[in-house]
Amino acid sequence: PAPPAGSAPGPARPGTKRLPRAIVVGVKKGGTRAVLEFIRVHPDVRALGTEPHFFDRNYHRGLEWYRSLMPRTLDSQITVEKTPSYFVTKEAPRRIFNMSRDTKLIVVVRNPVTRAISDYTQTLSKKPDIPTFEGLTFRNRSLGLVDTSWNAIRIGMYAVHLESWLQYFPLSQIHFVSGEKLITDPAGEMGKVQDFLGIKRVITDKHFYFNKTKGFPCLKKSESSGLPRCLGKSKGRTHVQIDPEVIEQLRDFYRPYNIKFYETVGQDFRWE
Repeated sequence: PAPPAGSAPGPARPGTKRLPRAIVVGVKKGGTRAVLEFIRVHPDVRALGTEPHFFDRNYHRGLEWYRSLMPRTLDSQITVEKTPSYFVTKEAPRRIFNMSRDTKLIVVVRNPVTRAISDYTQTLSKKPDIPTFEGLTFRNRSLGLVDTSWNAIRIGMYAVHLESWLQYFPLSQIHFVSGEKLITDPAGEMGKVQDFLGIKRVITDKHFYFNKTKGFPCLKKSESSGLPRCLGKSKGRTHVQIDPEVIEQLRDFYRPYNIKFYETVGQDFRWE
């Protein structure tokens, strides 16, 4: 029979908009976009493509607004979103806990020195007139005093930020992805992510190929088409050249934070 007048064409989209069961909460320039793009290949995962910034900037809009942004899922599927700034937002752990204490959290971390340079490189591409990396890094370079108020430096103090999360969530609910291994062994890292989410290991070696131009792995085919899929132009930028002495000073600065982070999470990321 003909559909009633005024009804929408095509079949009704199945599924329901649900609040996320897993959130990629950090960190900026760690590899969060790669994790999201890789995990959404899985048939049991639906992910929001944009960053909703609900738990940091848009919390006043309420949970129903947040839910309305989500993709529709079947009962067998998990909804995932990513907003890397959550990890360094003081209120985010409590707010996420208040939404659901069972939320699974994914944190993609990478060597904080490399991460800071990558962060600066991204900012520089948008604001070419900003001060030098060295100028922003130190309050007093000759004394080796690092400026921890600069966000690019502060984000990499992972142990400090993690404390806020551990007040609300047990370590068993937080999974740490190595940004370095995501490049050298994407299937291995994504295998662990799938285990953490409690879904079958569907994403394997056969999904990836290494793109030499960009210097990181790409998906052989995306969720929506049979074509290979690499991350956008902004990913894989050539980093700004930094004085090796500055890098050494930053390594010294981050070392105690890294050690504390390794001890807390029970995992050595070998950034030394």
